[in-house]
Amino acid sequence: MEQPELAFTGRFRLVRKIAEGGMATVYEAEQLGAEGFTKRVALKVIHPRYAKRSAFLRAFIDEAKLSANLMHGNIVQIFQLGEVAGDYFIAMEYIQGPTVRQLIDRHRELGRAVPAPLAAYIASRVCRALDFAHKFVAPTGQRLDIVHRDVSPGNILATWDGHIKLADFGIAKARTSADLANGGRMRMGKKHYMSPEQILGVDADARTDVFSLGVVLFELLALDLLFVEEDTTNIVEEVAVRPLPDLRRRILGLDPALESILLLALDHDPARRPTAAMMGADLDRWIAAQHAYASPDQLQNHLALLFPNDFRPPTRDDPHETDTGFSALERAVALTAGRAGLLHRWFGR
Repeated sequence: MEQPELAFTGRFRLVRKIAEGGMATVYEAEQLGAEGFTKRVALKVIHPRYAKRSAFLRAFIDEAKLSANLMHGNIVQIFQLGEVAGDYFIAMEYIQGPTVRQLIDRHRELGRAVPAPLAAYIASRVCRALDFAHKFVAPTGQRLDIVHRDVSPGNILATWDGHIKLADFGIAKARTSADLANGGRMRMGKKHYMSPEQILGVDADARTDVFSLGVVLFELLALDLLFVEEDTTNIVEEVAVRPLPDLRRRILGLDPALESILLLALDHDPARRPTAAMMGADLDRWIAAQHAYASPDQLQNHLALLFPNDFRPPTRDDPHETDTGFSALERAVALTAGRAGLLHRWFGR
């Protein structure tokens, strides 16, 4: 028997801007409900200029639809896709803690290497997230073959209690979704983390994410970029043509077994790379062989030492936080002098 639909209209209170990227801005917010109910969430709002371009808006909508059922402990959860007067937003799990980019930068500031077992642990958790996405089967029973295509330090988050979350499936590709790369004519992803096949604009499958994760793991261990060229022609040659540099010269004290894991992930030929599951298992075995203890507790303690002033949840005492009712749009427009003023109050633009 068909179940009746329960109408839902969401209201959110914006607390602060978390990050701003090329395509969207992310805010810390509170979802408001009946009887004083509140839930801390992150709101990702597409920039208006991209909302007007059908290909980018479709990619934003596909991100929400693609990620909504990726319920895994190492993937940021998606709660809702919404729209207000042409402004599209995604409500998602709010992660309290730093990105891997911030972790790397902090270690660089301190002049201290990331402990290798901890770096391997972070990468192995991302492997679990990727393996789940790569093998994900939709509720319809169809395997989607999701490829993230943007694995990079800024898209890997650590919670203050030591868990790793992969975020931002904004340019992910599934068998069932439109490809923003437009048949290879547009390179999708961050150039210093692209695989050779990505940067050459040819078809990329799950093994491209393994390569990108290998680049991230290298950076965790070396505290430096593996690929450094900025010019498009030079970066194509650096990633897709030149042999890899001597990793042991770039990473002080690199264990030969961990070097082998890196070299497999960074192979130019995707056919020779491991799957995400195989790479994760290799990393877990390497950690165990070091008689090291890599766990959420250890990462939590490490983050507390790195970020002692930030190791507290935010408070509601921010004078700039804004209450916004998406379900009362018409009344809000009538009470606000112009759309520009409304958007400034809502999204801080």
